[in-house]
Amino acid sequence: MIKSSKLRKSRNLQRRRRHARVRKKVHGSAARPRLVVFRSLRNIEGQIVDDESRRTILGLSTLASELRQASGDDEDGRKVGQARAAGRLLARKAKEQGIERVVFDRGGFKYHGRVKAFAEGAREGGLEF
Repeated sequence: MIKSSKLRKSRNLQRRRRHARVRKKVHGSAARPRLVVFRSLRNIEGQIVDDESRRTILGLSTLASELRQASGDDEDGRKVGQARAAGRLLARKAKEQGIERVVFDRGGFKYHGRVKAFAEGAREGGLEF
């Protein structure tokens, strides 16, 4: 167990604790897998996970070569635009594999900015939360 005094000192540990709280309620299945978002300072990545079989079905990051071609500059900002484009591409790849409905897991981050743009891009791409 992590000491509470250490949690106040580290932002990453605080986020992991929030994520654990979210994960108590959010569970992905084969019929409706979990869409997990991780945001770093430069990039954002999303994974579609089936928690029952404990496997990652699909994953995508803003470092992907397909996204380097799409600039993402036409929207709110460079990072936000890239996040939205990544969400759209992940949704398109998920639909190709027959996934249409997911459960969104914000990963302990606020539903704001790039995380929100990623989710909206996934919705635009055809995923249903």
